[in-house]
Amino acid sequence: MKNLGNMLKQAQQMQTRMADMQAKLESTEVEGQAGAGMVKVKLTGKGELRRIAIDPSLMTADDREVLEDLIIAAHADAKQKVEAMMAEEMQKATAGMNLPAGLKLPF
Repeated sequence: MKNLGNMLKQAQQMQTRMADMQAKLESTEVEGQAGAGMVKVKLTGKGELRRIAIDPSLMTADDREVLEDLIIAAHADAKQKVEAMMAEEMQKATAGMNLPAGLKLPF
């Protein structure tokens, strides 16, 4: 029964850490860039798009396709940073817990 008590205690600690992590992710913004900073995209830690900044020199009809590609690239850059941040926060939240290999949280 001692092991069960320890498991419940660890689960409660993890639940608290997960709630803290969720709050942190909601308030954190990550910036992705493309085209040497000519296009910038900001996402929240939960992946919600908050802002796009485009250098005025890209605002011509001739550069439309380039601009579209740069927006996609900047978004991909920001998304990769969000995923890395989430993985780091998840590692902190589950520190010390003996979770099965390959278990992905949050479920």
